[in-house]
Amino acid sequence: MNRRRLGKKLLQSEWIQRTGSALIHWMLGAIWRSNRDNGTSTDWEALIEGEWPAIFALWHGQHLLVPYAAPCNRKFTSLVSRSADAEINARVLARAGITVIRGSGGREARAASEKGGVKALISMRDALRSGINVVMIADISKGEARLSGEGIITLAKISGRPIVPVALATSRRHVLEKTWDKTTINLPFGTRSVRLAPPIFVSAKAGREEIAEKRAQLTAELNRVTDEAMRAVEAAT
Repeated sequence: MNRRRLGKKLLQSEWIQRTGSALIHWMLGAIWRSNRDNGTSTDWEALIEGEWPAIFALWHGQHLLVPYAAPCNRKFTSLVSRSADAEINARVLARAGITVIRGSGGREARAASEKGGVKALISMRDALRSGINVVMIADISKGEARLSGEGIITLAKISGRPIVPVALATSRRHVLEKTWDKTTINLPFGTRSVRLAPPIFVSAKAGREEIAEKRAQLTAELNRVTDEAMRAVEAAT
């Protein structure tokens, strides 16, 4: 057995998954608590008043601390790939109080051609109908970063619930420049800002043209609040 295969097998072991998820959860929680809100964050309840539950959209690589920012009096569930590599992510979310819906394999709902993607889409729609908010990554894994896919728009269409773009930034952070999504590792002992954009609604009768327009709108709004959050923490340093 080569080193790569051995390492992968070790990472998938129950002990590593359990211990690793506990350690990551503890670290992320500590980083969240050690960063002081600088007063520029959006008030979730005021923005979304009357529109709960909602679909909260995030960018890949910019989402690590968001589970700790969500209002504790609201229920949330999140879509996570069924792949073995994503198991530790699912466990970290569960430790943070967010239930998990397992998707097809890391690609967006492609959209309705893959059985796993369809089941995940239905599960998320049902969660929304029961009053549970859904957290979903908007861009497609290994696709073009910071470009909304179609899956999240489809979910808004079939559920009737709005999409709320969310961005979080900390003044102290490390960006993994060689990753496809420029993954950002938030660091402790700085300031933080959480920015939300107004809800985006998708008509139940949306055709290809409207879906394309909503993808463009979500992309623009998520990029806008991401830039706002970054500027807010940089201005405070």
